[in-house]
Amino acid sequence: MLYAHSANDAGQRHELGDHLRTVAELAAGFATPFGGAELARWVGLAHDLGKAGDPFQAYLAACEREPTKRHPTVDHKGVGTLLAGDDGESLAFLIHGHHGGLPDRQKVATRLKELVDDPTVAATTSRVKALGLVPQAPGDLEYPPFVRDEPSLEFFLRMLFSTLVDADHLDTERHFEADKAGTRGGTPDLATLAARLERAQAALPPPGDNPVFQVRDEVYRACLAAATELPGFFRLTVPTGGGKTRSGLAFALHHALAHGLERVIVAVPFLTITDQTARVYREVLGDDRAVLEHHSGVGRDDAAGAATAPATWARLAAQDWDAPVIVTTTVQLFESLFGRKTTACRKLHRLARSVIILDEAQALPTPLLPPILDGLRGLATNYGTSIVLSTATQPAFEAALRRAQIAVPDTREIVPDPARLFPPMKRVTYEWPADGATLTWHEVAAAMREEPRALAVLNTKADALALLDALDDDDALHLSTSLCGAHRRDVLADLRALLAGDGPCRLVSTQVVEAGVDIDFPAVFRALGPLDRVVQAAGRCNREGRLASGRVVVFRPAAGGQPPGAYATGTAETEILLKRGPIDPDDPTTFARYFGALFGIASMERGTKVQGLRAGLAYEQVAEEFRMIDDDTVSVLVPYAGTGDVAHDWYKAGEADILRSEFEAAARGSRPGAGRDLMRRAQPYLVAVRRRGFEEATKAGYASPLVGDLWKWDGKYDQIRGLVEHGSPIYVV
Repeated sequence: MLYAHSANDAGQRHELGDHLRTVAELAAGFATPFGGAELARWVGLAHDLGKAGDPFQAYLAACEREPTKRHPTVDHKGVGTLLAGDDGESLAFLIHGHHGGLPDRQKVATRLKELVDDPTVAATTSRVKALGLVPQAPGDLEYPPFVRDEPSLEFFLRMLFSTLVDADHLDTERHFEADKAGTRGGTPDLATLAARLERAQAALPPPGDNPVFQVRDEVYRACLAAATELPGFFRLTVPTGGGKTRSGLAFALHHALAHGLERVIVAVPFLTITDQTARVYREVLGDDRAVLEHHSGVGRDDAAGAATAPATWARLAAQDWDAPVIVTTTVQLFESLFGRKTTACRKLHRLARSVIILDEAQALPTPLLPPILDGLRGLATNYGTSIVLSTATQPAFEAALRRAQIAVPDTREIVPDPARLFPPMKRVTYEWPADGATLTWHEVAAAMREEPRALAVLNTKADALALLDALDDDDALHLSTSLCGAHRRDVLADLRALLAGDGPCRLVSTQVVEAGVDIDFPAVFRALGPLDRVVQAAGRCNREGRLASGRVVVFRPAAGGQPPGAYATGTAETEILLKRGPIDPDDPTTFARYFGALFGIASMERGTKVQGLRAGLAYEQVAEEFRMIDDDTVSVLVPYAGTGDVAHDWYKAGEADILRSEFEAAARGSRPGAGRDLMRRAQPYLVAVRRRGFEEATKAGYASPLVGDLWKWDGKYDQIRGLVEHGSPIYVV
């Protein structure tokens, strides 16, 4: 008998034919929503055919005889890759890459030439044919009609690859880890979740004469009314504070039910929003596996590191997004969509026949808009997916699409005539700087001290610390990426507690506080930056409409900096608008002009290059070029001890120090296989440090290695400023 995998217990051996058939049927089921069932079934049957050869069977036997010894691996992909090459190489990408990741076209072509003359491959091919394991010739299978050119083929192969690697992992898991596999599933259906949301909405007090509550009620009803529209592209244009988080979910759930879609995926640009969005959804949908939160800041185990049943489900569901509602980041979504590794690609098939809400859509990176928008268009056109662009500052993506020579999809407004919603929601008065006027940090600090409650949002971390120093207020709070995730969560929790009381409260922050963070200040000071960012900061002012008008002061820092690239371009465009007179952000046409001009001048060279690489099926190069964030960083584990407030359940006192000791033990080999578990627990205590500055930090003795590319921070970690040295955040991203 032939086997696919070995085990110490011979009774756990995995018979090859069973494995191939199960993977084929799982993959076919995953691919059915986008018309790829027969191709997925063929790839599932062919992917492990090389395991039928004598060399691989001998390798399995050796592993069983000497389980503690590391045996040289044997290639098992060659037979299936060569057979798939009969289809003109397309399916060969999937089989050749089903462990290492999708390859570039040139590597596949080279490998196919090598396999033709490989005697071992020839012998194994003869065996699998004699045993009847060879599926029909791939050339006899039909591709869906929408696969007409190489760009559409590139995307289709990604989706097929996803079905294969997910099916392969699931079958292996079911065979060897049945207990773990049994924790998958058990989620409530979308109809149940929609009913829960309706009950929660009905429990809200009537809007009465409050204009803010009236707008929220109207937006919610408009979302329900639009849910029956045919799947495709939608805009949800709602003023800040207009309740788009809950209303967008209502549209998505009812839209999915109306058209037989399978899940709701909400992608947001910042980790601070994922925390809040997931919390809001759990409040209305329940915590019984209804909402999966998946991003880099989630630790899957409890504070003591125990793998509880909910934590185990969340960890497994995150592998392939098998959940009814997923809250993730745009980085996680799009770097998976244009990635090549199996871990990233497993979830892609779940995007078909889903509703994807892109919250704060204006924050999508301009340089990468061509592949992002083209990928979304492909999902909506060919994979039955609905896309919702949700924001208060709706970007003119049509201009970007035309510039990139991408077909512009028909995009429908969920709320009719959204411009009329903005005047009733006008809650702030903007104070714009005069031409050339600047303020020093001490002048900004003095203005903040005149306000008992004030938020200042700066363009850089160095600027935030400079203002914090000038403010000289021991009770002032600070938020930036110099703080680890657990620290930022603590600050937000402390901030909300202060805002719920009557005392003074001042917060100095970078842009991490702007989009989607539900806080309410009577006065906001915002350093001049891209117009959409300024308006997002204003959304933290008089958010609940308790005042006649909040105060938003926009100022030019006399000695401030700003991020380069698209951020600097957006700031320059805001300056151009200012020269024409005061800007009216409450007029939606302002943003049509702003984004139209911005997309006309901003560089999209990187995105155009990615599109060219996609057309050439250069998957490795696409993954390398498509990076939404700077990956030239090193993660350091910081000694954050927490505030000690037992109500905060995302850390336990001293957990960071415990983790440091456990990492060191794992590095010595006393805890083999502990690395992945520890990394999950460590996520809330990590800070990303620029590699260039990191070399200086290590020379100064501020950091020492833990494991792999993870280091521990031995320098100062300030309980207000976070990871700084000599008062500067120069090391931090």
